[in-house]
Parts: sequence; structure tokens; C-alpha cells
Amino acid sequence: MNNYDVIIAGCGAAGLYGAYNLSRELNVLVLSKRETTLCNSSLAQGGIAGVYKSPEDSPEKHKQDTFVAGGFENDPVSTDVLVNEAKIDIEKIIELGCDFDKLPNGDYHRTLEGGHGMHRIFHHKDATGFEIETTLLRNVEQLENVTIWENTVMCECRKTRTGFSMLLLRDGEYVTANAHFVIFATGGIGRVYEFTTNSAIATGDGIAEAYRMGAEIKNLSYIQFHPTAFNNRKTRECFLISEAVRGEGAYLKNCNLERFMDNYDKRLELAPRDVVSHSIIFEAKKTGSDEFYLDISHKDPEFIKNRFPMIYKNLLEAGYDMTKEPVPIFPCQHYLMGGIKVDTYSRTTIDGLYACGECSCTGVHGNNRLASNSLLEALVFSRRAAGDINQRMCEAPKDHAGYNFDTHEGAEHIPAGLRTDIRSIMQSAYFVLPDIQALAEGYERIVEIKRLLDHGRYKLDRDYVEARSLATVAFIVLGEAYQIAFGSAELPDHSAEQQ
Repeated sequence: MNNYDVIIAGCGAAGLYGAYNLSRELNVLVLSKRETTLCNSSLAQGGIAGVYKSPEDSPEKHKQDTFVAGGFENDPVSTDVLVNEAKIDIEKIIELGCDFDKLPNGDYHRTLEGGHGMHRIFHHKDATGFEIETTLLRNVEQLENVTIWENTVMCECRKTRTGFSMLLLRDGEYVTANAHFVIFATGGIGRVYEFTTNSAIATGDGIAEAYRMGAEIKNLSYIQFHPTAFNNRKTRECFLISEAVRGEGAYLKNCNLERFMDNYDKRLELAPRDVVSHSIIFEAKKTGSDEFYLDISHKDPEFIKNRFPMIYKNLLEAGYDMTKEPVPIFPCQHYLMGGIKVDTYSRTTIDGLYACGECSCTGVHGNNRLASNSLLEALVFSRRAAGDINQRMCEAPKDHAGYNFDTHEGAEHIPAGLRTDIRSIMQSAYFVLPDIQALAEGYERIVEIKRLLDHGRYKLDRDYVEARSLATVAFIVLGEAYQIAFGSAELPDHSAEQQ
């Protein structure tokens, strides 16, 4: 039998760090939807923010910057935990082998990004997320009590008398696994949009499954659109040009190659992400053009190549030399501030179910995430989740109760085009500045798609699971946005669509 003490769904920074901090006496299963390094954590470029060995900085300053960026909608208790415990986890991942860039004097180089009042962002060139992800993976793979299953899709999760039971699709075969505790660390929802910086697995599976299980979901419409995604107008997955490029002095320019941020915010290019994205949309309407550029060509070419080697290489392959010319950019979906509601120990409203990383809503981001706070949140709150589970393990039953899942044997494949419809609706109805007419029409169509997938009988494969997740996520997001736009009294009655 596949019985474990803890199952962690997700193999990004939150999932791996949670696994590392669990007691070595516990039997742990970590699920990776595809290969272990395919996750949003690996794509994070800028760095990890935190006050660690910085006499001129303080957690209080970090907290204030976080509050300003988040529109003061941040949860004060969770944010206190984030900024004050940052030093614990930054020091720990350094001990585990994470190689952050240093100055000639041996001190760590800390960069600046939009919304930060101090240089407090630790980084590994422009590939910090991949450095953290691979460092954690090396360490977790050495643990005898942890098993990692790649190419494993979570189809369903059910609460049982002893904990939880999961139906998994592993390498094309259905497997049931049981555990006393479960951590969802399934990442974001980027693939609900036509264009996103997120990886291919970011379909909101954990959020959708938690919703079906009855967990509280909070602020799912708090979606961040990164202002400087490379605008190649060709691929769904948009290459991110890190905010650190602006932190090092890059300019934003409109279709006339003129700087324009002075018309919108006194912080210019270093305004928070939502402000910059809104400014680009306003400027697009003003100029009648969606052509925008990021220009750092006035800086020393060797500095640019050494500081941003990955970005430089990727742009060069796309036909642009960032040391010599402006690079086309435009906002696209990037990050989710809302998610599965949790407390400061990552506990959801379902006993024994935890959520960490981007799929969770700790409240630390408010309505807009401060740059480089995401990797920090993933580490701080997954460590706290592991600590809580370690303490509670003595309460766990001695046996495991399974669940008899329906695998939809003999069912047909889902109708073609559903995911394309969902993405098109989200892109037109709720992108940077919502379109009220498209929102009303789109919400009704999403309800139809969700009903079809929830109540129809289709082959239980990756396509179905992801389409169902995307439909659920879109339903919640547009439902929240509809209420904000039209008032709760005007929201059509779709109570039958719940769970």
C-alpha cells in the first residue's frame, strides 16, 4: 500500500523546503506533476528579498515597503512573520549550498527592485529561482525518508477518517496514496491566461482541488501582471525580463521611444508592478499603440552581460541585443496574491490540509506582491507548516483509510477547445484593467464550461484535470471580479456550481 505520513503535492521551492524541514522520522511523498525542475520557482529571476546581516536595513522597513506595494491590504501578523523570519531561511539555504552573488569584499551583493527602499534582494545572477530550486532538490534527494514521484498528476484528494486519500495518475497508471497530512504546494494559475510568465504546469490544480474539498479560497482575483515580459507576440509562455533590470537603471519607453513614467508616478521605473502595468495600459490608450520597450543600452555592456547572463542570452537568441538596443515588452500574467486561505502555519480551513507558496493566501502580499517576496514566502511558511506537522504527528492515527475512487474507465476525451476558450475569456475580461462588458459575458460562459466538466463524464487524464482546474479558477476569479464590478446583489445565482 502507498501509505505515508505526509504527501506534498508540488516540487517547487515551497514543496521541497517543506519536505526538508519535516522530521526525518516521517515517511514523506513529494509529487512532481512533470519533471522536478519544471515549476514557477525555477523561473524566478530577480531574487529573494530579506533582511540578513544588513545593519542599515530592518525588518520594519521591509514590512513598510511590502505594505505600500500591497495597497495596505496585507495581513499585519503574517507580514510580521515574513519579514522577521527572513533571516532564518536565507541563512539556511546558504548553509544548504545556495550560491548568492558576492561583492569583491566577500559581502553578499544585494540588488534593488521596484517598490523596495533598500538594496535587500539576494540573487544568483538572474537565475535565483533555479539556484534555490536545484539546491533544495539536491538536499531533499539525499533524504532517506522522502520519496519523489515525477510525472504524477493529482486527480482527486478526499478527506478520510485517518487523514487523506489521493487518486494519482503516475506515468499513465492510476495509483492511490494515503497520508495523515497533506501539503498543497502546487503553484499558480498562469495558464488560465493566453499569455503568462508561468511554467506549463501552472493550472491552479491545488486551488481547484481545495475548493472542491470545501476549503476557503481568498482573493483569487488579486492577480499580478508583470509589466516587462518580453513581447515576441508568438508564444503563450512569455519570457520575463526581471524587475532587477529596472533596478539597475533601465528605462521604460513608449512607441516613440520616449520615457513616460514621469506622467504617472514619481517613482518612475521603480514604482510597484501594478502601478507600472497600469501606466503602460494608460499610455497605450494615449498613444494608440501597444509597442513598449525596456532600454538599458546606456549602461556598460560588460556589466549587463555579467549581471543578466540568462536574459542577455535569451534575448540574443530572439534577435535582440539588450546592450545595444531597446527590447519590446508588454504586461502579462505573472503571479497570484490570493489562493487557499491559510494561517501563519499554512493551515487551511480543512484540518490536516496545508497550503504553501503561490497556491496559498497568507495575506502577506496584499493586493500586489512586492518584488522578490514570493520565494521568501515559500520558504518561511513551508518551514512553519513542516514544524506544525512535526508537532502534531503524535496525534495521527496508526492506520490509513483509503478511498474508492472512480477512474472514469471507458469515458471519452474532453471536447476540444475548452482550455482555449477559457484563456481567451480571461485575457479579454480580466487583464490589468477589467473589461466590464467582457466580464459579464465571460462569466456566464465560464459557468457553462465548469458545469460541463464537473458533471460530464470524461477520461480522467492530464487534459481533463487541467481543464477542470482552469475552469474552476476562472469561475472563482471572474465571480469575485463580477461582484466588485456589479455588486453582490447582481451576481447570478450559480450556487449549484459550488463543490
